[in-house]
Amino acid sequence: MEHNMGASHVENPMRIEAIYDMVEKEITFPYLEIEPRPATEEEIQMIHSPSYVNLIKETSGKERVALDADTATSARSYEVALLAAGGLLKAADLIMEGKIQNGFALVRPPGHHAERERPAGFCLFNNVAICAEYLIKKHGLKRILVVDWDLHHGNGTQHSFYDRNDILFFSTHQFPHYPGTGYWDETGLESGKGFTVNVPLAAGKTDEDYLFIFRKILSPITALYKPEFILVSAGFDIYRADPLGGMMVSEDGFGALTSELLALAHDFSKERILFTLEGGYDLQGLREGVKQVLFHLAGEAKKPEIEEKISAIALRELIPIFETQQKYWKDL
Repeated sequence: MEHNMGASHVENPMRIEAIYDMVEKEITFPYLEIEPRPATEEEIQMIHSPSYVNLIKETSGKERVALDADTATSARSYEVALLAAGGLLKAADLIMEGKIQNGFALVRPPGHHAERERPAGFCLFNNVAICAEYLIKKHGLKRILVVDWDLHHGNGTQHSFYDRNDILFFSTHQFPHYPGTGYWDETGLESGKGFTVNVPLAAGKTDEDYLFIFRKILSPITALYKPEFILVSAGFDIYRADPLGGMMVSEDGFGALTSELLALAHDFSKERILFTLEGGYDLQGLREGVKQVLFHLAGEAKKPEIEEKISAIALRELIPIFETQQKYWKDL
């Protein structure tokens, strides 16, 4: 709650308040609430430069510092951002230690737009990228899958691992849209060639469209890659009423996507899967979408009955993506 970019900003404390109100009133099954720890500066610097970390640190105690056109800090934003990243790392440790099977880091500020040297898109530190690097460096994992279903392309996450094959980045996102990256032919560099999978989509995509993409593109690629851990940048701005987006995903759609990811985790990563909160600015959609994810993570929800079909328009959009990815993943 202590990170506040202003009452009129869409990325505000009411987002977390709405989620925790839902958890308190509607989550009736047992769950473990994890007290986050602050990430260390060394952990943050696995992704961000020391000078950038210091830039954010120097905002401490200042009521408002505008970092760019849509990203700002308040007096305790640095401290909160360390807790957001550290909360994800603590959950990852517990999963790797076998103390929990999966988790959802309900944190803010979000992270997937943050670059090595600059903030972007409401993001200060790239929580999911820091966690992926942490899993490799601390726990010795060799293959991490990062799935990003946020409305906006995770430019910071992509750029963090663009020339590597130990982290596979898969993103569905509205295009053209902010931040203007994530075209289908952005597939990686050098040893990372083929390990960035972008699925840019025009507005209007439905539950059925997303489910088709997860089953026909993500699933076969995952089967070939065989990740040891799955991280999910869960943005709820693909919800049909989100003020920043144009997608048509329903509450059940989030449940269906979670169910697909859980099946992949069961088959390939020893059930190890960890979600982190990214976007989502319609409070009702955020509340209900997160609820669907939590119920599925806990095994308390039936698999939503959504047809595996796709519109002809959406299928045409996917043709260049299939053609591009078949160069790297022969089973598509």
